[in-house]
Amino acid sequence: MVPEELRYTPEHEWVLLSEEGTVRVGVTDYAQTQLGDVVYIQLPPLGDSVKAGQPVGEIESTKSVSDVFAPVDGEVVSRNDALENSPDLVNSDPYGAGWMIEIKPAQPGATDSLMIAEEYRALIGEG
Repeated sequence: MVPEELRYTPEHEWVLLSEEGTVRVGVTDYAQTQLGDVVYIQLPPLGDSVKAGQPVGEIESTKSVSDVFAPVDGEVVSRNDALENSPDLVNSDPYGAGWMIEIKPAQPGATDSLMIAEEYRALIGEG
């Protein structure tokens, strides 16, 4: 499942641009399937400056530990604290309740260079 309205990174994060100009970030359905059962998530603190392509957190599953990468440069303005007690939300609802952080981008149009759904489907072999 690859929702059309989102943008995507090669590292399997999805990005939703809000009307307020922030971007909500999570991992894709493809990524959570590859990870297996998610048991722990480490998120960056509020106010952290993040740089596109750099790790901002970790996801630990029954299979492995993987980095979560920032899709854009900016500042962390919100985090999904529900994941502390329920990291499995990433598995059950990756595009909804399983979101991870929101970033205020440093530049307008920061998401324009990210992949659209069709490009992401091609990357994961669903094209």
